[in-house]
Amino acid sequence: KDLGLVVIDEEQRFGVKQKERFKELRREVHILTMTATPIPRTLNISLHGLRDITTITTPPPGRLPVITEVRRFSFGLIRDAILRELSRGGHVYFLHNRVETIEEMLDRLKKLVPEAKFISAHGKLSSNDLEERILAFKEKRYDVLVSSTIIENGIDLANANTLIVNKAEKFGLAQLYQLRGRVGRSRTQAYAYFLYHAQRLPIDAKKRLRAIVE
Repeated sequence: KDLGLVVIDEEQRFGVKQKERFKELRREVHILTMTATPIPRTLNISLHGLRDITTITTPPPGRLPVITEVRRFSFGLIRDAILRELSRGGHVYFLHNRVETIEEMLDRLKKLVPEAKFISAHGKLSSNDLEERILAFKEKRYDVLVSSTIIENGIDLANANTLIVNKAEKFGLAQLYQLRGRVGRSRTQAYAYFLYHAQRLPIDAKKRLRAIVE
């Protein structure tokens, strides 16, 4: 009954309705919202002076910015990226967001890079099976995790420092930010490759991919 402060983390996950509900709880409440993925509405409100905004631009000590590349899909590029990460003892996330074809992609990658050990993870698995697979990857029994966007949140593996996203043109900007945040969580230089398939990208997809690089 004497609520004075509400802190909302991962703000991009909340809709307008939920945020308005927080305000209704107490008219006088102070609200602090935090996000590493600024969404257009929040930025707009801040730029118009309707809400104060503070940006933390100092990374944690020793943290390096993720080297980000947007490239046309190429098996040669994928092989090189995986082998480079393996040569320095690291691990790779390969994101393929079609559960129906994820095992097919897994088989193609196994043939492409026979030197590496692959495992898949997606939301159709039972929670126990999924947990076992993520732990096996974390414990370095596998080199490459081929997964759906299930890795978007809550996975923090310091040894995984290369991310390859298939069909990156299909993702929204907030998702691309979240995914890139899975790598570069230690002092090791991380790489993120956003691969697209279309011969000509739609204008909005082109803008999103340009924004993530910039």
